[in-house]
Amino acid sequence: MAQMAMSHGIDEKKFDGRALLRYGLLAGIVSVYVAAIGMIATFSQRQIIAGYMTLGQVLLISPSLLMAYFAARKMAGESSGKVLAAGATIGLLNVLPLLALIFLANNTNIRVMFVNISPQLVNILTFGRDSVVVGVLILSVVLLVAGMAGSGLALLPSRWRRALVIGLVTTLGIALLSELFVVILRERVGPNFVRLFFQSGVMRWYTAVAIFLIAFAVTIFWQQRGAQVRGRWHQFAAPRQKSVRWGGAGIGGVFLLILPWILGTYLSEVLDNVGIYILMALGLNIAVGLAGLLDLGYVTNFAVGAYVTAVLTTTGQFGIGPIPFWLVIPIALLAAMCTGFVLALPVLRMRGDYLAIATLGFGEIIRVLVLSDWLASRIGGPQGILALQNPTIGSFAFSRPEHFYYIILAACIAMLFVSVRLNNSRTGRQWMALREDEDVAAAMGIDTILTKLLAFTLSAAAGGVAGAIFAAKLGTVFPQSFSLFVSINVLSIIIIGGMGSIPGIVLGAFMLIGAPELLREFQEYRLLIYGALLIVVMLRRPEGLWPSAVRRRELQDAMEATADLGVVHSEVISHGQTAEPPKMD
Repeated sequence: MAQMAMSHGIDEKKFDGRALLRYGLLAGIVSVYVAAIGMIATFSQRQIIAGYMTLGQVLLISPSLLMAYFAARKMAGESSGKVLAAGATIGLLNVLPLLALIFLANNTNIRVMFVNISPQLVNILTFGRDSVVVGVLILSVVLLVAGMAGSGLALLPSRWRRALVIGLVTTLGIALLSELFVVILRERVGPNFVRLFFQSGVMRWYTAVAIFLIAFAVTIFWQQRGAQVRGRWHQFAAPRQKSVRWGGAGIGGVFLLILPWILGTYLSEVLDNVGIYILMALGLNIAVGLAGLLDLGYVTNFAVGAYVTAVLTTTGQFGIGPIPFWLVIPIALLAAMCTGFVLALPVLRMRGDYLAIATLGFGEIIRVLVLSDWLASRIGGPQGILALQNPTIGSFAFSRPEHFYYIILAACIAMLFVSVRLNNSRTGRQWMALREDEDVAAAMGIDTILTKLLAFTLSAAAGGVAGAIFAAKLGTVFPQSFSLFVSINVLSIIIIGGMGSIPGIVLGAFMLIGAPELLREFQEYRLLIYGALLIVVMLRRPEGLWPSAVRRRELQDAMEATADLGVVHSEVISHGQTAEPPKMD
């Protein structure tokens, strides 16, 4: 393999001591960074296993474990002993920057510059020992073991490694959400049963072991027997394909209908927020995912829908209603579509970064307008509009999160149907052609101006409906609700979930909107986690976590073409060939 690589001019680098030093010190720098910004101290307040492990400790050992794993993957072909020794070395090198941090915290006034480097942090890093020397020794042993565990993970066969990772991630995920499980289970099975498995809302050690073993065993079984199970299911379902499809849809529909009453009020509120962002992401996916038009001003449509609903459904100082909510919904939709159409006109000939910057200005325009004195007499200015009318059907009023869940679910299903139809239509294929190459699309006879206008206008419709539901659910409309962060959230959902992928949008919304809502104590690190997640996705899965088949194929073709060009370039260099300009006769 090495000879083949050298024959193509590819320089296969050996994994030497300098590379080992880089991995170890990088792990240490990451550990010092998350400690200095307060993440370790904050995360240590959340216990993972009652009396044994906190989330801060998981964060502390993660850099050593991950860096040792990545280093071991680079050491393919080396002996197991050498790989484990490399992992142990990375763990020990990780200790050095942390040791310097502990020394500075105990002997200097470093808190003047870094307020989060406190005695509490030193106590966490030294595992609560009175003697700093003993605490540092424990820290060294823990990180050494973490490094060896990371390198040992890379040595395992792929099926065992996958099962181990799935088991650990499942256990960690359930432990993070243990308080919510306790709330749900206490109402359904009683507090005595809950206390067997949880202690003060925290998972007991044997509960964690049981969950890990179950997830591990299920993964191993599925890897060994999954093909047979899928084959038998296919034999059963193929002759009854239509009935099976309708049966699955019916079961899924019933589950969605009863879900808010299973989860309760708080989790229904979280589901409502996730659903509103799913609705907006399905709309923005038309412009960004299908047509490739980077729109950073999507909050404009959201704000228009909310303010139109607020003005038309209220009877106070700023209202002209009351108009029933069900009649206001189509008005808000049309108003948002008109806004999308009008704002698209100035940017029709822009592409790429210029288009993103121009649409970014739209969001700032709407923010300035709603705060201006010019519109204060009509839409309330900074004080907003209060006391919106609740949607009603007869004598029934939608007032609780469980009630609004059904409105949001109906809107998402309607938008999902429209998205699927557009995706498989002639217009959808025109958008995808525009995304790939606008010049080629124009040469093929596609009216790029009309195609862009359609994308911006139809994309805005979902934002208007989401804004209308948001205003009705909240009962008030304030300018602070329509910041640039809304547009960034929606765009991040599409990028992380998978551009052009409807299942990816749902997954991305639950990750970026649902998870932070459930882990509110870490709210101040939300942007940092967003950035880190975006970097990881772009590096490891540039097509997204759940990409569409078309998008995955396009990116794979592009990467293969880039790799082929690199090989050709290497061959030219290795053979000493240089391009010469053509000679003039």
